[in-house]
Amino acid sequence: MPQVVISIGGRSFEVACQEGEESYLQQAASLIDAEATVLTSQIGRMPESQMLLMASLMLADKTVGLEDKLKTADAELADLRAKVADLESRATAEPERIEVPYIPESVTDMLKELAAQAEDLAEQLAKKSAGEPQ
Repeated sequence: MPQVVISIGGRSFEVACQEGEESYLQQAASLIDAEATVLTSQIGRMPESQMLLMASLMLADKTVGLEDKLKTADAELADLRAKVADLESRATAEPERIEVPYIPESVTDMLKELAAQAEDLAEQLAKKSAGEPQ
């Protein structure tokens, strides 16, 4: 098991880790070191256990905030995925069929001619009933 020397708050620690996880351990240690550096610059020298506890609590606070943001983002992502799935299902569904009546021009011409003949007949009937000569 590899041993890695990390530095936190100006103090060195030798830590064991799994093979291949050395870089992750170094990255984690640098996060803790950054918080410890903030603490020591604000408060000054403090006992090792208190420094590590405070740095850990500060990182935990940031982690909780990020987890809340992640939950919100996950919920928004799930909502957007549902909307996309709904839109995709609508796009693949058979479109609603709407039939628009079409009357061929020859039929409309014939209807116009019949209307003109009906008006002529109505006029002739009106003249006959009025007693006028045709």
